[in-house]
Amino acid sequence: MFLSTLNQQQQETFLNLAHSVVVSDGDLTTSEGLMLSEMRREMHLTSTAEAHYIDIDGADKIFDTKRSRVVVLISLIRLGYADGAFEIEEKCFIRDLCKLFDISNEELGLIENWVRRLISLEQEARHLM
Repeated sequence: MFLSTLNQQQQETFLNLAHSVVVSDGDLTTSEGLMLSEMRREMHLTSTAEAHYIDIDGADKIFDTKRSRVVVLISLIRLGYADGAFEIEEKCFIRDLCKLFDISNEELGLIENWVRRLISLEQEARHLM
């Protein structure tokens, strides 16, 4: 949703973080794969850009503004819910990222709540169509 606002390095790093989130529970579902493809299109990344697991160390240097960090968290949480279940492994990965990003539990709660409301509105729109 806001991924196009990230710079090239941030987008490439985000793609790897997203890959790390979806494989953290040991299962890449069809809906997660579709959302990853959607995110690639939004960022105008080619499908040949290979996503792989990365350690989060140093991500705070790449995502060096509050805005870029919140964009990453919104997108990763939304991806976590892509299969209908935000698994504990996905949550742990994001919590670790929040610590690195200096995002409090309260802020994370607000972001996650916003994402859940967005998902609900998207589902409501689909029912209207």
